Amino acid sequence: MRRVGLIDQAAARFRDEVVSGRWPVGEKIPTEGALVAEFGIGRNTAREALQSLVHSGLLRREQGRGTFVISSSELTGTLERQLAGGSRRHYLELRLALDSTAASLAAQHRSDADVELLRELRDRREASWSTDDPDARASADLALHRAVVAATHNPLYVTLYSSMLDVFAVHMRDEESEDEDSVHRSHHQLVDAIAAGDADRAAATVAEIFGPFMR
Repeated sequence: MRRVGLIDQAAARFRDEVVSGRWPVGEKIPTEGALVAEFGIGRNTAREALQSLVHSGLLRREQGRGTFVISSSELTGTLERQLAGGSRRHYLELRLALDSTAASLAAQHRSDADVELLRELRDRREASWSTDDPDARASADLALHRAVVAATHNPLYVTLYSSMLDVFAVHMRDEESEDEDSVHRSHHQLVDAIAAGDADRAAATVAEIFGPFMR
């Protein structure tokens, strides 16, 4: 590494470890001593580079335990801080806006492989309701809606939505309708509309899905 901007270069290398998944979310990263040996940098450089990633929301230091990866995207941490004060209605309105547009775009740009995956995730989502695990239900639901976003083939939309998933998971985990059969049918209709390339119907179906929660 060049001496000029050494801390920035080290931070960029560490950031690559996180974004690439070599340092997975939830896992403890190597010690400062190990980083010094692996990257050929001084201990102070390593410490300051890591601190910059702590400030950006990728890492968290835990006293006596070490430093852990908490996000693979700097945008996630920023969004979590900015959206932390929202009300239930605010989160629902934001989800409705994002998911409706995504469904419309997905209907226009989806591939056969996208449709196959959507059908598989739709069935997994419905099957998860046979359990009493709210986390499993939320995870299956978000997986389906994230796949809808992926089917837009718009990388900017995918990045934005993925960065917001943790926020949605925390604040909407306990959202359940009194008529779950109707919600399941609506998810079937959503996937069918995307498969048929019907953008208007896809967006309208998302509104039907969120409608009961908005009251």
